[in-house]
Amino acid sequence: MTPRQAVDRVRAVPADMALLLEGRSGDERHPDLGWTPAGYVSHVTDNLRIWAERLAGARLAGVVDVQGYDPDALAEARGYGSVPAAAALWSLPIAADAWARSVSAALEEQVVLRHAKRGPQRAEDVARNNAHDAVHHLWDIRRILAYADGTGGGV
Repeated sequence: MTPRQAVDRVRAVPADMALLLEGRSGDERHPDLGWTPAGYVSHVTDNLRIWAERLAGARLAGVVDVQGYDPDALAEARGYGSVPAAAALWSLPIAADAWARSVSAALEEQVVLRHAKRGPQRAEDVARNNAHDAVHHLWDIRRILAYADGTGGGV
């Protein structure tokens, strides 16, 4: 996947997630997964916001050193288990749009972050990694919903 394809893919994720959750509560569960569908939407939103901000910090302020974060700790702090699906789905397109704009600008400027654990992270790497994460969580949501419907999802 090219970085531009990654940007296009992330732009499509909010509609994909909204379609998956149409007519759903968003609080369905799967015994092998820690979050609900609304929780996964919230995680994707947070991840996109964090990386958009990091790239903007590098472009706008020259701050290229970034730390990792614990997604489970963030989920607990934000209360993913109590975020309504409608609210999570409202927030996601805002984050995806900001991310797409930030990544696009960072690609043009060839931004390279220095991640404390991962090392150098070019804007291209961020684009691909974040798109992969978002698509993977679409799969998690499908798996949860299939399990809730009794049509699959594995245990």
